[in-house]
Amino acid sequence: MPEKYMLNFDTRDLPQEDDEYMVLGSGIAGLYTALAASCAGGSVTVLTKQTMIDTGTDKAQGGIAAALGDSDSPALHREDTLVAGAGLCDTEAVAVLVNEGPDRVRELMQMGAIFDMDSHGLALTREGAHSQRRILHASGDATGAEIQRVLTQRVRETDKVKVLENHYVTELLVRDNTCYGVLAFDREKKAFKVFRGKVVVLATGGLGRIFEHNTNPEIATGDGIAIAFRAGAEVMDMEFIQFHPTVLNLPGAPRFLISEAVRGEGAYLRNCQGQRFMPLCHDLAELAPRDIVVRAILKEMAKTSSSIVYLDLTHMDPDEIRSRFPNITKTCAEYNLDITIDPIPVSPAAHYMMGGVKTNLVGETSISGLYACGEVSCPGVHGANRLASNSLLDGLVFGGRIVHETQKFLKDYRPHRLEFACDWLLDPLTIDYQGLRRDLEVLMGQKAGPVRSGNGLKEALEFFDHWGHLKRHSVTCAEQMEVKNMLQVGELVAEAALARRESRGGHYRVDCPDNHPRWQKHIIFRR
Repeated sequence: MPEKYMLNFDTRDLPQEDDEYMVLGSGIAGLYTALAASCAGGSVTVLTKQTMIDTGTDKAQGGIAAALGDSDSPALHREDTLVAGAGLCDTEAVAVLVNEGPDRVRELMQMGAIFDMDSHGLALTREGAHSQRRILHASGDATGAEIQRVLTQRVRETDKVKVLENHYVTELLVRDNTCYGVLAFDREKKAFKVFRGKVVVLATGGLGRIFEHNTNPEIATGDGIAIAFRAGAEVMDMEFIQFHPTVLNLPGAPRFLISEAVRGEGAYLRNCQGQRFMPLCHDLAELAPRDIVVRAILKEMAKTSSSIVYLDLTHMDPDEIRSRFPNITKTCAEYNLDITIDPIPVSPAAHYMMGGVKTNLVGETSISGLYACGEVSCPGVHGANRLASNSLLDGLVFGGRIVHETQKFLKDYRPHRLEFACDWLLDPLTIDYQGLRRDLEVLMGQKAGPVRSGNGLKEALEFFDHWGHLKRHSVTCAEQMEVKNMLQVGELVAEAALARRESRGGHYRVDCPDNHPRWQKHIIFRR
């Protein structure tokens, strides 16, 4: 079984630690789950790939969606989520999200999260495909950083939660479809260690870094999906990648997310000739669902032979812009762009993974003892296209449900001291892994980006077939492990995208531009 592991090891030769909960990841999903478990009386070890704040949560700008406004309701939030999801949302999962979400957000505020206020109370904004102003935000456009701050502080104050930074989880230890723990690589000591857990929770985030142009942090290389798939877990909806419509595209500047909240507050999209085009594309104009805005931008770029469009705030009050979007204002100013008088050059980039490790409504995967929440997971709540600002809420709601469910599981738990080993992988190959990674990133952007074709996806799969022999060889360092994981999830994305012969939500094929009722179903892979 050369595909099951990516390196040779023997747990009998390695140091080992035990805990009730092993939580993998330190974003909103991982830290909230860890805190909830500790409050329920459990002891928790959190393993995180880099530092505690190297997360997608910390970079989130727009906000967190919850039906807390006087004119809003969970029913309205549910309807907006289902419409955005393009027919593939699990209706029960969506009902859980929107009904339990407000209490989870109130809990964040009780922990000390400070959201922006106005004369009416919470300063709620509106984003694409939302019918109501229901987006809470903090420090203007630094919502994720505020949530990360609060959860990090609370975890550090909690004796029952131990956080180990720079611990890169390389393998799940699974036998007879039951997970008993993980193998992790201590990046500082350059050594492996076994962590046994009664409950293992994947909260490792997304895979945006497999694309050349993306908004994701360095850690988002799809590790959680890759290790779960190799261990035999089901993964679902891998073709559905959300590309954010408005990402800074300026020579010499890194790709930087320009929050959807900018359009929510009234900014316009204009082509390189200064013309607005979204009112001709959708009734909601700039506030249409993200997949529609992305395709409209790409069409406009092709029509005008340009690599960018412009996000225009110049008709808005300059003081309000600076107050509402201080982080975006500051970042653009570093590249001599004054967003109060200069339109912002933008283009789409990979942003969020709607698919992932398949779970039920309490976070259970197809492997006993293995749970997942946040962007690594796929309970079906986002369907084919995530509604803006539902992602942070997702991590809170389903992380809490995992803890509630596993309290019953732990009562009947009977420990088994199984050992695991792999000795069948061939010696490492001497190849340019960094060059291979760059080739992969470019390939995914060109062949599996926001516009796809059957021929392009077949070319992508030929690339993965060419490098398939790497599965038979071990690796020597974390950087090589990352590339192997990126190859694994890239192949799954391309395979699913080729299989789905229609266009729906975040998946668009020029050779199959329409959606079809017979494709209103999910693609599930299992090794």
